[in-house]
Amino acid sequence: MDYKKLIAADLVAVIGESLTEEEIYQFLEVPKTSSHGDYAFPVFSLAKVYRKAPNMIAEELVEKLSKEHYENIVPTGGYINFFLNKKEVSEHVLETIVKEKEHYGDANIGSGNIPIDLSSPNIAKPMSMGHLRSTVIGNSLAELAAKVGYTPIRINHLGDWGTQFGKLIVAFKKWGDEEAVKKEPIAELLKLYVQFHDEAEEHPELEDQGREWFKKLEDNDPEAVRLWKWFREESLKEFNKVYDMLGITFDSENGEAFYNDKMDHVIEVLEEKDLLVSDKGADIVNLEKYDLNPALIRKSDGATLYITRDLAAAEYRINTYDFVEVLYVVGNEQAGHFKQLKAVLKEMGYDWADNIKHIPFGLITANGKKLSTRKGNVILLEEVLHEAIAATKKGIEEKNPGLENKDEVAHQVGVGAVIFHDLKNDRMNMFDFNLNDIIQFEGETGPYVQYTRSRCESILSKADWSVEDFKPGSLNDVDSWEVVKALDNFPNKVVEAYQKYEPSVMAKYLIDLAQKFNKYYSKHKILADDVEKEARLSLVYSVSVVIKEGLRLLGIQSPDMM
Repeated sequence: MDYKKLIAADLVAVIGESLTEEEIYQFLEVPKTSSHGDYAFPVFSLAKVYRKAPNMIAEELVEKLSKEHYENIVPTGGYINFFLNKKEVSEHVLETIVKEKEHYGDANIGSGNIPIDLSSPNIAKPMSMGHLRSTVIGNSLAELAAKVGYTPIRINHLGDWGTQFGKLIVAFKKWGDEEAVKKEPIAELLKLYVQFHDEAEEHPELEDQGREWFKKLEDNDPEAVRLWKWFREESLKEFNKVYDMLGITFDSENGEAFYNDKMDHVIEVLEEKDLLVSDKGADIVNLEKYDLNPALIRKSDGATLYITRDLAAAEYRINTYDFVEVLYVVGNEQAGHFKQLKAVLKEMGYDWADNIKHIPFGLITANGKKLSTRKGNVILLEEVLHEAIAATKKGIEEKNPGLENKDEVAHQVGVGAVIFHDLKNDRMNMFDFNLNDIIQFEGETGPYVQYTRSRCESILSKADWSVEDFKPGSLNDVDSWEVVKALDNFPNKVVEAYQKYEPSVMAKYLIDLAQKFNKYYSKHKILADDVEKEARLSLVYSVSVVIKEGLRLLGIQSPDMM
């Protein structure tokens, strides 16, 4: 039950038409300390209507309010403080979670397909820590979308086309060794890519050669196509190792090259609507009315650009998926590109362009510096995941050497630690990567949250309690009340995380829930044989269910024992 809605309904019954129920709902606050109640309504908004001091209005309204679902309602200055009935709420919340289990928090705020463009690494380059954010934010948004009623479609829009392939072909032909590439494809191709850019600073003509080879690739030159296919196949093998470790799968791996034969229709529509303007031999779309720079659609040599393929991809996605919205989980530095993309689609007459949403995010840095493949400043994602797993296994060997499935648990906790650290940060924030901080079992980390759930499972195992043993019961102490309120808030946090496209809402919620439960655990004997024992065990079970489901929504597994 949404007790905030209950309070809003009770208030509107006595306030009348001065405020709507929705307005009251928005005004309701959670006091900073529980001694001031569970919710507070500021009456200042009613001062003009009632023509009285806020404290007098509060006192007057409290006299009229129904007290049915509350332990107390207190006027405090310009606020009305509501104290919910602990026994009633705790019994309701625990019963609901026991009944709904992992479906607790399911919502139906919408329906229909939502393609999510995520991860999208460039072929012939390794997946670095720089690719982590798009991958895990996008995957979490897909899980959240499904939780609230939509059908997510995960699209790995591979960067498998563009001038960089002309550059890579030049580099391979000048300095490459086929056997070396076969032995370590990504490492060797990266070395060649970095070498090209180093050499091009001294020999700018290399850039022209790169453009020439890319044009050959566009014209289906057999040698260019052979090398491109080889680079792509080898890259995918390496990418899939990382995706397997992260536990992420895709519904489509159609990259940029997939849209090569679909760009003609885009050009035709732009020409039909007289939107293409010639500028120094190139074709552009003027976007002055959107206060944007012109969109360069086709270069003077006839080569197409990233935006041309994105326009074709947008057309393909609306025709294929009939989406209600499409999310592009791409770094904040591409904000201008997506503004241009939407503007050109609007000019083409596509109203569905309004449903294109760029989900930007800040950078991961290393020692305060931006990661760059071109400059060779890169931290390989696969190596980080292996290091996290190894460090976690070492910690398990020290703390719980007799644990079964140590390798599996180390994988779940190590990989989960890396994902959680990314997702607990507000998506627009930059953060510096430090593996030692990430894998700690204390503090605001993934392992801390996972360990809290493992503790819950251990308690239930010691009690020999299972969900079939559940008997309705209620709790009335202050510490369990904080846990119950947090559990009650989970469905709201699910919806908030999706509507804000912000997985950090869920990650921060899980940290808060874990902290509140651990405080409760430290102060109460859960297995004490008294009248509240069943209710306490139901609370433990409910925390376990919600943490496991919350972690799943972040793309993280939760071992039963650690």
